[in-house]
Amino acid sequence: MHARAAASPDAVYALLRDGASWPTWSPLGSFELVHEGADEPEGLGAIRLFKTGGVRSYEKIVALEPGRRFGYALEHGLPLRDYVAYVDLAPRDGGTDIHWHSTFTPKIPGTGWFYRWFLGSFVKRVAAGLAATA
Repeated sequence: MHARAAASPDAVYALLRDGASWPTWSPLGSFELVHEGADEPEGLGAIRLFKTGGVRSYEKIVALEPGRRFGYALEHGLPLRDYVAYVDLAPRDGGTDIHWHSTFTPKIPGTGWFYRWFLGSFVKRVAAGLAATA
C-alpha cells in the first residue's frame, strides 16, 4: 500500500515506533508491550500485542532504520506463516512517501487470496491513518 504524509520521514517513523499511538490513528483496538526489546522497550525483538475485536496479533519488531524503515513479523494471532511487513519511508516534496508491504504464506491452503484482500484493505486504512496523523 502507498500513502503520502505531509510530515517528515522522522515524524512518520516516530509514530510507527510508538505502539501506544497505533490505536489512535489506525483501526487497531488496543496496544500492549508484551516483551521489551534488547536495547530499549520498543527496540529490536520487542513483541507488541494489538487487539481488534476478537483478534489478538502478536508482532515482533524486526527492522528499525530511523526515518527510513520499520519492520515487524507476526509471531501468532492469524492463520499465517512467515508474515513479515515493512514500512518504507522516503522523503518527497517536503513530506513522506509511505510504502507498506508484506509477505506471508497461509496456513490453510486456498485462503491466500482472502488474506491478501483482507490484509490489503486493512493496511490501506492503517497507512491512510498514519499519513493523516503525521
